[in-house]
Amino acid sequence: MSKALSFRKSSSRAAKFAAVAALSLALAATVSPAAQAASLGASGSKGLKHNVLTVSNGTRYVQIDGKTVDFRTVVRDLAWSPDGNKAVFVDGSSNLVVSDADGSNRVTVAKNPGGQNWNHPTWQAIAAVPEAESPARNSIVFVARTNGVSRLLSIPVTAVQGEPRELHPSAGPGEAPLPQTGNIWPNSGGRNGATVYANTGDGTVYIQDNYLRSQTSEVTKGSQPAVSPGGEDVVFVRSVKGHDHLFVKARGAKAPKDLTPNATTDYTQPTFSPDGRTIAARTPKGIVTLPVSGAAKPVVVTSRVGLPAYRG
Repeated sequence: MSKALSFRKSSSRAAKFAAVAALSLALAATVSPAAQAASLGASGSKGLKHNVLTVSNGTRYVQIDGKTVDFRTVVRDLAWSPDGNKAVFVDGSSNLVVSDADGSNRVTVAKNPGGQNWNHPTWQAIAAVPEAESPARNSIVFVARTNGVSRLLSIPVTAVQGEPRELHPSAGPGEAPLPQTGNIWPNSGGRNGATVYANTGDGTVYIQDNYLRSQTSEVTKGSQPAVSPGGEDVVFVRSVKGHDHLFVKARGAKAPKDLTPNATTDYTQPTFSPDGRTIAARTPKGIVTLPVSGAAKPVVVTSRVGLPAYRG
């Protein structure tokens, strides 16, 4: 065989390989969420990492560390247990559900009675205090909106179609009463189950300290708050010159710090990473992350738009 003929055959094979590779890339780029989820196989929770970013968008498909996982039911406002082993969310019937990390072994913790909008659950874990004979408690705190009025509710994570109870924030001795309605966007963190939330009536972020007894105090003006895993820092949203900025305030600090002072887009729905060093937030172009210190600008880490959360 001549060298020229051998070269032509090699070139032909290379061209075929290149065409196949190009077709494969094109197919991968257009693969549907369902196909991506199916590609994970039946590995379940064992195939999913801890300490990673997740994004839910009101469909049955949840992005976990860049992978699409089919929960096989609508997932709204996904949150995680502190150890990351359990997911909590509101399903398509507005019921409160707890499941494994891949959506399996679902349990309806509370069934919506109808006429209510349930949203934004958070897993509240309060450590035991043996010297005070106070046992460990794990609850789901969430929002119930009825006839346009929002209230905070709570229910044990072990309940099965249980009855949630209303939470009544209380201030310290001698302080003015706190608003009981209009409370939304709860988020818990820390060993003592510190829970932050926002009030739509006065535009204020509050923090509820649950060490031995529950006591609530004002943090600052803002919305959509999240508390760090250690319970020391609070990140929240505040509008500045036409854009939603991210602010962080350490407990005891006099003033919050603007993490996005030069914002040209809206940063919303912030959340802390498990180590408390990073904040993820939603933008119109996807999810960004940035250091809590504010030492670097936000960086887009996924183009998927939805509610960011971290699996611990």
